[in-house]
Amino acid sequence: MKDMKISTQNILKELAKNYPDQTAFRKNVIETTAKSMGYTGKDFYPMLTAENRVKIGTYDLSALLQTVEVNNKVVDISAPAAKMQSIVNDEKTFAKADPTFVPWGAFHDLVKMIKSEMFYPVYVSGLSGNGKTFMVEQACSKLNREFIRVQINPETDEDDLLGGFRLINGETVFSKGPVLKAMENGAILLLDEIDRATNKIMCLQGILEGKPVLVKKTGETITPAPGFNVIATANTKGKGSEDGRFTAASIIDEAFLERFTVAIDQKFPSPSIETKILNNHMAKFGSEDSDFVEKLITWADIIRKTFYDDGVDEVISTRRLCHIAQTFSIFKNRAKAIDLCIARFDDDTKSAFLDLYSKVDAGVETLDTTEDENGETA
Repeated sequence: MKDMKISTQNILKELAKNYPDQTAFRKNVIETTAKSMGYTGKDFYPMLTAENRVKIGTYDLSALLQTVEVNNKVVDISAPAAKMQSIVNDEKTFAKADPTFVPWGAFHDLVKMIKSEMFYPVYVSGLSGNGKTFMVEQACSKLNREFIRVQINPETDEDDLLGGFRLINGETVFSKGPVLKAMENGAILLLDEIDRATNKIMCLQGILEGKPVLVKKTGETITPAPGFNVIATANTKGKGSEDGRFTAASIIDEAFLERFTVAIDQKFPSPSIETKILNNHMAKFGSEDSDFVEKLITWADIIRKTFYDDGVDEVISTRRLCHIAQTFSIFKNRAKAIDLCIARFDDDTKSAFLDLYSKVDAGVETLDTTEDENGETA
């Protein structure tokens, strides 16, 4: 039992309570019991093993039920809403101001939206490593707003977002998830990489309308406090990855996407902005080298232009440039820093990128770029 999920233990306890003289159960009885408690397949499937199956559709749970009887305690999971508590740390979380951050792109617009305290769901998309999450974090830091980040993946479900039953001090209680905590505290909720989610996130659809949410497992209604807002970041626009670059990206339900008031398509920073960013990182690590920074920016800009023209399959992101700056601070060797930070690319791409940098370093390659008013490369 100690290695079994709390939710599975609770289902067993409920079966023991409802059917005290029974040890074998039809699958539909187990499933109905689990769903009546607010649980899903992943909570009762651990019982449906080949070892426990006595015939098609029937499972002997006697070994598991014996463990429940040893505990000699059936926990009443239908606890009233008043017993709800959150195992998410009750302390408010705030993003720290980062001295390397340089405002650009939609940063100032995002600050205005958050400052208004209007419910204004925002969907921010863009290539990996171009500062989407960092921008949201620093906007919250600037306004000293509580910031709750949830990393979305294909396994993220209602329990992860809204909360579920947990064993605390020997009692089974409902613990509120990060979404409910953000609603109650009037915090900014960041759903990071939301395009990795499945339809399990449809439980947030009503919340994206700024409406109170009924917690089915407890019957309590949570009303969003003033200032609560939802911001989602993604590598795609919710339509899947057309070029296959982001293989984990899913197609998000159109009705779900429609509930985002604003959509921001974030590009990479312009050369002038990115120069400031890299100089800040170089200073942070005590390895200032303005000449190296200038050449890295030129090198990355050429690669990005070629990438957008479908000439190469890889791109050098702002994050990658910052990694190179950090690695350079350790080895004090330009070529080695670049080599180590692009080692994940295939051999041909890596060789081409290193050769390109050699030309940039020698002053052979140049590239004219234009910038828009937000500091993005046009």
